[in-house]
Amino acid sequence: MEFLVTDKPRSAWTGDALAIGLFEDAVELTGDLAQLDRQLAGTLKELIQEVDFKGKTGTSAIARVGGNNPIRKIAIVGLGKTEDLKLDTVRQAAGVCAKLAKKEKCKTLGISFPVWKNAPEATASAIAEGVELSLHQDNRFKSEPDDKTPQVEQIHLLGFAGTESAIARARKITAGVILARELVAAPANYVTPITMAETAQTLAAECGLELEILEREDCEKLGMGAFLGVALASDLPPKFIHLTYKPEGTPRRKIAIVGKGLTFDSGGLNIKPTGSGIEIMKVDMGGAAATFGAAKAIGHIKPDVEVHFISAVTENMISGRAMRPGDILTASNGKTIEVNNTDAEGRLTLADALVFADKLGVDAIVDLATLTGACVIALGDDIAGLWSPQDSVAAEIVAASELAGEKFWRMPMEEKYFEGLKALHADMKNTGPRPGGSITAALFLKQFVKDTPWAHLDIAGPVWIEKENGYNGPGATGFGVRTLVHWALGGA
Repeated sequence: MEFLVTDKPRSAWTGDALAIGLFEDAVELTGDLAQLDRQLAGTLKELIQEVDFKGKTGTSAIARVGGNNPIRKIAIVGLGKTEDLKLDTVRQAAGVCAKLAKKEKCKTLGISFPVWKNAPEATASAIAEGVELSLHQDNRFKSEPDDKTPQVEQIHLLGFAGTESAIARARKITAGVILARELVAAPANYVTPITMAETAQTLAAECGLELEILEREDCEKLGMGAFLGVALASDLPPKFIHLTYKPEGTPRRKIAIVGKGLTFDSGGLNIKPTGSGIEIMKVDMGGAAATFGAAKAIGHIKPDVEVHFISAVTENMISGRAMRPGDILTASNGKTIEVNNTDAEGRLTLADALVFADKLGVDAIVDLATLTGACVIALGDDIAGLWSPQDSVAAEIVAASELAGEKFWRMPMEEKYFEGLKALHADMKNTGPRPGGSITAALFLKQFVKDTPWAHLDIAGPVWIEKENGYNGPGATGFGVRTLVHWALGGA
């Protein structure tokens, strides 16, 4: 698929389908739109009247243009109220246009949208992201694809001349999102700790990243008893993966991104019961997938920031070697943990990964994980949780997420709740009482970061969806990649 930009007026554009974004209650045809409608023999006005189009977000319509007109079809898509326009409104609307064009078998699509906050580059980026993410299909495991409709070949952005570099950067970001989607979507017999390490090797070669892979023996030498405790039962070896992007010259700052990497989670000896969604537990490496996706994007964008990408990757399985409820593990910072639930394993792997990241001398750490069902209960499927003791780091993540169109809600670090994690014979248990379960999980992780500013992102809800939602099709969403990239770029 090719993106082209032009300053041609709408009335001069030619192609299969032209999609026009209209604001709510501002659908009167004036100026060049009126001229375009005359050129289309009144088709645009007739379409608006026929479907009673009001410009509300999520609404759209498309019609065939008669005669020998150079535009074969005309589409309209709602952008909502003018004052409420957000980048993600643009992103979602662009996705709608792309899906309409594909359904109507259009090879060329022109998109004419207003500019968000006088920022043409940000607007063009959002359009490109919405188009690419909405058209992505993962047919790797089907003998024949369900959808054999021809693909859209060219996207023309009308009124966005000069935004080529912004679109190119947006496509690097969506490539990272698609990598994360495909890692999460692939079954656990395809994505294993071994294949994750191989993917990291591919990323390092492709993007010019440094790569360090710690094997079990290396992790033992570093005292990573929490991570290795989870890995005991699997027949597959654990892999501690550390990718590093370093810019030319002195970096503006140094950051670390830590992703939970459970390629399959059976629950261990606290096995997940039937009906608990055990068959979908391939998604428990969604944090690591987002970390890899961000590494791909940042490695190609090449900002002036040093970024460390860390994932402690393993399976949580059942065997005679498995860690037992009641076992005490020692993390690499010397903290002891009584395992009262083997199905709260992600935080154990993250514990040693955070200690590792904390020793790198970075300016900030962000971890992200499909960590708790409690976060889904609190915030639903569309919103991720954000915890941080530092307001500055939390504000950076929120600002990045708003640019990315990914929803986060800051949750409290209620220190009193740590009382529920205290153990009789160890420094702490790995789970506390059921109430406030996502908060106690964050408080657990906090014990493994000393002085480095840090934020924890619980992405258990939005990492996977059952039904199509905007530019996300059913399945893996690649959630978190865009926020991480914008955070690394510092909002640039």
